[in-house]
Amino acid sequence: MPYSYDSQNIFARILRGEIPNKTVLETAHTLAFHDIRPQAPVHVLVIPKGAYVTFDHFAAEASAEEITDFHRAAAEVCRMLDIAPGSGYRTISNAGSHGCQEVPHYHLHILAGKIMGPMLGH
Repeated sequence: MPYSYDSQNIFARILRGEIPNKTVLETAHTLAFHDIRPQAPVHVLVIPKGAYVTFDHFAAEASAEEITDFHRAAAEVCRMLDIAPGSGYRTISNAGSHGCQEVPHYHLHILAGKIMGPMLGH
């Protein structure tokens, strides 16, 4: 299935510098920043700089350099925020309408600072 990337989504606009953000870390292929509507005391979004819509899109089409940089950047964010190994954290990536994805640009949520409770309600 071809992926249709919306170049006007909010994360694309952040990457172009049109919308400010509270940057935690920036690398060659990745940007990490604080979520504007945090769902936990620590809530950081990690996004690739490339035009990827979902995790599977990124995993299938990103270069090895982009994939490595993204995951190493996420690990560095955890280290910088002193949440790993620590008390723990949760990572979430939503995809598509059933996954309740709000922004059509692949992103990883890193949440920490409180007990998160069960992953899904029953």
